[in-house]
Amino acid sequence: EIGMGLTGFGVFFLFFGMILFFDKALLAIGNVLFVAGLSFVIGLERTFRFFFQKHKMKATGFFLGGVLIVLFGWPLIGMILEIYGFFLLFRGFFPVVVGFIRRVPVLGYLLNLPGISSLVDKVGESNNMV
Repeated sequence: EIGMGLTGFGVFFLFFGMILFFDKALLAIGNVLFVAGLSFVIGLERTFRFFFQKHKMKATGFFLGGVLIVLFGWPLIGMILEIYGFFLLFRGFFPVVVGFIRRVPVLGYLLNLPGISSLVDKVGESNNMV
């Protein structure tokens, strides 16, 4: 429960920091809370194994490099790198997320609209997005 709360607050602070024109303090707090929450949810050892798998080193470098750049005070560049790394790291989860969202009543209807459906189908594919 603590891990989910930390992760949720991390996502909130990241979102709020981006809305407030990339406020570096909010983004830094959000990054720290997100990574800490992820560690609480799946455990330290599994978090380390997830981030430092051989085939995910590029994605981990972008994500953690973006976190460091945000912490050093360059929020826009750091968030761009971080978002790219996030998509590379978590692209395996996108088909599951898309399948879940399609079963939610209102969101599922929106995802099945003609223009949006083809875009969501591409994102929901299980192959690489690079």
